[in-house]
Amino acid sequence: MASIALVTSSFWPRPGGVEEHVRRLAVELSRRGHRVAVWSVDRGDDTSGVESAVPDVRVRYLPAPLPTRSLGGVGRFATALPAAWRAWARAARDDAPDLLHVQCYGPNGPWATALAAARRRPLVVGVHGETQGDADAVFDTSALQRRALRTSLARAAAVTACSRHAAADLARFGHDPRRVVVVGNGVELDEPSGPPPPGLPQRYLLALGRVDRVKGFDLLVRAYARAAGAGDLADDLHLVCGGDGPERAAVQELAHHLGVASRTHWTGSLDRGAVVAVMDRAEALVVPSRAEAFGIVVLEAMRAGVPVLATRRGGVPELVQDGVNGLLVDPEDTDRFATALGDVTEPGSRQRLAAAGHRTAVAHTWTAVTDRVEQVYRDVLTTVETHEAAT
Repeated sequence: MASIALVTSSFWPRPGGVEEHVRRLAVELSRRGHRVAVWSVDRGDDTSGVESAVPDVRVRYLPAPLPTRSLGGVGRFATALPAAWRAWARAARDDAPDLLHVQCYGPNGPWATALAAARRRPLVVGVHGETQGDADAVFDTSALQRRALRTSLARAAAVTACSRHAAADLARFGHDPRRVVVVGNGVELDEPSGPPPPGLPQRYLLALGRVDRVKGFDLLVRAYARAAGAGDLADDLHLVCGGDGPERAAVQELAHHLGVASRTHWTGSLDRGAVVAVMDRAEALVVPSRAEAFGIVVLEAMRAGVPVLATRRGGVPELVQDGVNGLLVDPEDTDRFATALGDVTEPGSRQRLAAAGHRTAVAHTWTAVTDRVEQVYRDVLTTVETHEAAT
């Protein structure tokens, strides 16, 4: 058994695909006898209750300052550097990982890379689509972060990605996509439901995620308004948006402007039990992202027997076969998107897509995901042991 540090850009209590991926992976690896620690970037959140989210797993929240090009930014980084490095070194000493696995490259990436080099431990870099789908477009705007990712990829003993689409984008950072191991997301087939959020309509289409430009909630509202205005949707079929984020107020104003505010409902952020509950009751899940590396909510809908209408931009087509186990659409094609909203809720189509989707979900359990990750770790650690024996 190995000692593993999962070094993630974000974790509990923040909701999201990366956070759920790391949590599930940590619990499953620990169950198999590995000693697992989760090291997340300290973002100042209230982290009380984390012990119940990941039992038997040590969780640390570490400072991860990064320099900027401004003189003030360099000065602040220099001031914060010694204490931050001591925190990372203390984590390495106490948890003694045999291997560090970066999960979603952000401020965690350069720090994990530096620590792995200092401690002479192998580094695995795992990307989850952040090079394309980051709401702040950091890899397009920050030369420092692009250089840091290039360095980490060059030093990594292995690289994982949540989809072939996410892997392909690493070519622009100097890494051969053919050397990337694709490790997708998973789903717990019997995840328990909790209380649903209050005020749910009787029938609704559902969208879940962070409400930012990348996730495309504005595109969904436009298509929903077009379909409702054309009579393609039943009058009692509402739209429920689960999540929160910087674009929420703007999208709510758009719904008001388009005349569908009374049929559009906002739940705010949801815990895991509420996600299951709101999904179980949905007529269909809609994923309108402008870019989506994988889309863990797609699997959650399939598990629930809910048909999926999703973006064809990104890695979702690796999971969803258009017309077979879901429908795919370009979310910026408002007319086609509106038509597809009617198609996915047509009774015959809905039943057929839901049944095929459920069969897909069964093949994507967290057990299968962890099997794949464990094989990466075995290969990396075997290579290290062979090299040490030879020298």
